[in-house]
Amino acid sequence: MRCPRFEICTHQREATMGKYGLAAVRAAERLSQPGTEESPREAWNSAVRDEFPHSESSQKKGCPRDAFLSLCEMGLLKNVPKGDYTRSVENKNYTIDAIKLLKKYPQLLKPENEKELWRMVTDGSSKTPNHQMEVITTLWREGLLRGAIGEHNIV
Repeated sequence: MRCPRFEICTHQREATMGKYGLAAVRAAERLSQPGTEESPREAWNSAVRDEFPHSESSQKKGCPRDAFLSLCEMGLLKNVPKGDYTRSVENKNYTIDAIKLLKKYPQLLKPENEKELWRMVTDGSSKTPNHQMEVITTLWREGLLRGAIGEHNIV
């Protein structure tokens, strides 16, 4: 039996996350289940189908997916071994740069600072963000990344 107090806290926590951040957390939780045989891509696909049941375009959005898969590929997502999970070079580079900046400037972890983080990652270019920073910062804040908050082996 679940504790009602726990459900209230979980609901409040989720209310502060964007939908792609929440999908990333749910995918990470799927991958941490004992005995799971899901790949990171399968876990992501399941999580975005749950989060966006009526929007195929949102389910297929590549940038947030590739940020998630890049973290997995580099071995930064807890409970996921390094591997080949994405072919994206650009989003992987954004992810690496974001992690380095977050280590140096942890104040950028706040959701309201995601635009500034993106500006720094892209060296001020006019390229439009597509939820990559939301995925990265949410997983970091939730303690789902190796080396995040207090650990020292991240990138």
